[in-house]
Amino acid sequence: MDPLTTALTRIDALHSEDPTKVSNTDIPYELHYAEKMTSYLYKHTPDPSPTLQLAIRAQHLKRWEVPRSTYPDGKVGYYSWRTAVARRQAEIAVQVCLESGIGAAEAERVGRLIRKEGLKGGEDAEAQILEDVACLVFLDDQFEKFKENYERKKVVEILRKTWGKMSERGRGLALELQMGEEAHELVKEALMG
Repeated sequence: MDPLTTALTRIDALHSEDPTKVSNTDIPYELHYAEKMTSYLYKHTPDPSPTLQLAIRAQHLKRWEVPRSTYPDGKVGYYSWRTAVARRQAEIAVQVCLESGIGAAEAERVGRLIRKEGLKGGEDAEAQILEDVACLVFLDDQFEKFKENYERKKVVEILRKTWGKMSERGRGLALELQMGEEAHELVKEALMG
């Protein structure tokens, strides 16, 4: 196998260790998430670079090992957790890439993408693609369950923040998503406000 295929296969093997399963299946949730990320990557960007393919696939690498509950409640705790898991996921992904024969510069680039370096200010177009894809997966795969855990006002606020993170290309793809009636109404409310 070539280094890219080897790295992707090793990343999926790590995802397969996730003890959380997709409802009513034996599919490890993080493998499901990684497959969704890859699917949306190709809808967004039909010919992505190998480093972007790897970063997309490793976005939540072994995330289940550091549960959100291990950090304090609230916004500060959430951002601390998110930063820590991104760093950790990047470190693991870089190591997998190196062990798979990916060059050091490319492996480090994968790590920077996972940490979303260069996202703010639009310095890195691939970091923006990764952000778009993560937002699309959230809206398509996680939003229905997510919205049940928060008050309507909070859900609308989070949708506005999600929309603000996305590029025009990402927003266009988001508008094409099939959603339930309530989810569609929440998105509409978020975009009108």
